[in-house]
Formats: sequence, C-alpha cells, structure tokens
Amino acid sequence: MLSIFDQGPFAPCPAPFNLAAHVLRHAGRLPDKTALMVLEGQASEEWSYARLEAAVRGTGSALLAAGLKPGDIVLMRLGNTVEFPIAYLGAIAAGLVPVPTSAQLTEPETARIIADLNPAAVLRDPAVACASHPLQISTAELLKMQDLPLCDYAVGDPDRMAYVVYTSGTSGNPRAVAHAHRAVWARQMMVEGWYGLSENDRLMHAGAFNWTYTLGTGLMDPWAAGATALIPAPGTPLEDLPDLLRRHQATIFAAAPGVYRKVLRGGPLGLPDLRHGLCAGEKLSRHLHEAWDAATGCSLYEAFGMSECSTFISSSPASPAQDGTLGQPQRGRRVAILGADGPVALGEEGTIAIHRSDPGLMLGYLNAPEETAARYQGDWFLTGDQGAMSADGQIRYLGRSDDMMNAGGYRVSPIEVETALAAHPGITQAGAAAVEVKPDTHIIAAFYTGPEELKADDLQAFASERLARYKQPRAYVRLDALPTGANGKLLRRALPALFKG
Repeated sequence: MLSIFDQGPFAPCPAPFNLAAHVLRHAGRLPDKTALMVLEGQASEEWSYARLEAAVRGTGSALLAAGLKPGDIVLMRLGNTVEFPIAYLGAIAAGLVPVPTSAQLTEPETARIIADLNPAAVLRDPAVACASHPLQISTAELLKMQDLPLCDYAVGDPDRMAYVVYTSGTSGNPRAVAHAHRAVWARQMMVEGWYGLSENDRLMHAGAFNWTYTLGTGLMDPWAAGATALIPAPGTPLEDLPDLLRRHQATIFAAAPGVYRKVLRGGPLGLPDLRHGLCAGEKLSRHLHEAWDAATGCSLYEAFGMSECSTFISSSPASPAQDGTLGQPQRGRRVAILGADGPVALGEEGTIAIHRSDPGLMLGYLNAPEETAARYQGDWFLTGDQGAMSADGQIRYLGRSDDMMNAGGYRVSPIEVETALAAHPGITQAGAAAVEVKPDTHIIAAFYTGPEELKADDLQAFASERLARYKQPRAYVRLDALPTGANGKLLRRALPALFKG
C-alpha cells in the first residue's frame, strides 16, 4: 500500500466569506463573555466579545477613511500589544491585506520587505524598527480608531487574498506567503485533530501577540470557538506562568518546546484545571514530553506545519501520537509521503507532502509564480521535510531535507545568516548551523574563516545591525577551513561536529 492519508475532504468554505467575520462570529451571541484576558501579576485587562468586535470593526472603518482601499497591502510593524491582533483583524474585516512581521526585524530587513511588497501603508509602533514609508499609521492613531463606527465586513470569494506572512527559504531570501480568507476555515480541522478545544475552554498561550503562532493558536482559534484566550502581559517571566495558569484556571496551555523546558525548571507543578498542553514551533523530544507528563499529569500534543499551510499533522486527546510519531494528518486533510516517482510504500522514507486541494494551503509565494510551481510535484505541495507513514496514518518525522535551522521556534535559513556575516571585512567565508549546547537546547552557531580570530562581541554587534535577534548567532567559531564536499560546496551538516563550546 502507498503512503497516502485521505479520509475525505473537509466541508467546503461558505461563500461569500470574510476571515475576520468568521473569527468573531460568536460576538453577537456572546457579547458579554470574556474573549481575551491580558494577564499581569495579580491584575488582568479583560476584553469582552462585544468590545473586541467593536475595536476590530472600528479600526477597519478608520483604515478605509485614511484612504486605503480593499485589496491594499498593509505592512504591520507593531509591538507585543493587543493592538496587534486588533489591527490585523480590522484590516481583514475591511478587505485590506495585512502583513504581520516580527518586531525584531532590523531597518534594512524591513526596507527589503517594503521594496518587495510596495505596501499602501505601514502600521507602526515608533519603538519598532522600520524603513521609511510615506503613509505610516502610529499605535496612538490605532488606539483612537477602536472607538469609531463599525465597518461592514468585506465579504467575497473565500479564495481571494486575506493576508501575507513571511518565511525564510533555502534560498536565504524571506518569502512572502499569500493566504486566502479560506485559510481560517481550514483551521477548524485543528480543533478536533489537535486542540480538543470547546467553547468552555480557557486557553493560555505563552507567546507574544505579534507572533503568528500566538495569533492563530492563542487568539483567533479560541475566538472562533467562542472560548476565552489568556495571554501573559509583555515581559512576564516564564517562572510566573504556572501561577498564572493556576489563578486563571487555564484548561489548555500552548507554547513552544523551549517554554515548557524553562517552566519545568521551576520545580513541581500543580495545575488542577489544566487538561493538556499544545506544542509546536520545533520538534518535541520524548524526554521533554515525559518530563512534563510526570510533573503535571497532563499530556502534550504536538503539531507539525509551516507558514505555507499552518499545522496539518498532529496528535490530540482523541488521537494520541504513537511511538514518538508526530501523530496523524488531521481529518479532512490529504497527505502523502513522496519519492521521486510519487507516493512511496508504507513505512518508506520520503518527503511529507500535502494535496493542493487543502483549503489551508497558501495561494502561492507573492509575485513568484515560478518559485511557487517549483514546490509542487504534480498535485502535491512538497514541505521539504522527511517522514515515513505507518498503516494507521501515524507519521514519523525524519528531519529537514534542507539545512533550515530552528531557533526558539523560529525557522531560520543558514544562507540568510551567512550572507549577513560575509559582509564583515575580517571574514572570508561563513557557515551557520544549529548546535546542541545541552539536552534539547539548540542555538545558532556561526563558523567562519579569516586572517585572524575576531572578538565575539564585535561579531555580535555586527550581526545585530543586519539580522533580527532570533536570527543572530549565539556563538562564533573560527576555523582554518570550512568543510566542503567534492564539488566544493559547503557541508553545513558537518559543522555541528566542529563546535566545541
């Protein structure tokens, strides 16, 4: 038998449709229910569903009044505040196309994005780095927008573009990934296939407001289910999370593996209301899963996905992972393991692929049709990750087919790091790789050649001007020569063995 998982398609997205209207569809029925709590110490800031929808649609009205038109692209350079998701949904409600980006990006990085996208406006926190643009709307202006009259939801074809996210590819250049309004409809497959989420849940996400993992799993999905989202205030120490989970009776906790590791270091955990945890962003190790289970009595459920399709393989309370696998494709997905000639036999290694009919799959890389086409093998989108499928659909993860690195849940291209470092006058060649500094903890290390060893502090300062914080190496190693293959190309996979730190 071939490695194909197909239990039938998910229900088609209704038309006309608007992503923001779907996310806030319970506001009319549950106006007074708490949609969001921002947790800080003993206090909390609460947003009801009615207040949240009013802020979103008021923002949408003001953006249109500022001269923006449906279909215009809006770059988001906002910090870790509640204004981020409100502006994001407000733009989509009005028919605009927001582009959320990490606040850690440097000015040169944003200049490239602006040149690539030609956005009609930039939503800007003055404290967040950004290249110049003629129309910048500040956070102070966004706050005033929340009290304005409500815009109508701009409904239309669910296949039209709703938002764009950036991801790094093996070329070293960040890719603009365009998604349709239907992408949020597809996220309902995660409710059963990963979350086990209901209207009665209180889901806490440990990430920042301006991280796409938080935006989807921590905010939009709980709101679309009529549940309550709990978000720690910016700057909350990780050691405070257990107390917040207890005090606010969180039933589901979502975080990257690194957060779970740090929380466990605080000692025994008593979380009487917690049913389970959700984990994504990097591969969950068996050791961490077992340690969390022992400390809390609650299981962790892992999900696998990417910017091009969010998460589509996962374990869940209804279908736990077996023998260290990722879990199964979510019901409604069509997933295969491909070789050069198509789906391989069950148990054989190949590339994890998802069918082009999946409603959560991207529209394509913006303004890059050839690059988009190159990611397909027939009707299958190639993830670039290797895996093997068992007879019951469980998928064992076997690693990347390229050299992508993972830094705290962010995927980082080594080529992007190497390109930045190669501009240093004292470096003749650079290589980057993720290295394990202690069990389950990886950092980005840079390896370089040059006339003499350079001071790490100087290299760090050089990198900080050119790379977002999460892309910057945490260690630098000078070598007489970098490892290469017979064709002279850099062997990145050989680099971690040369790390002695």
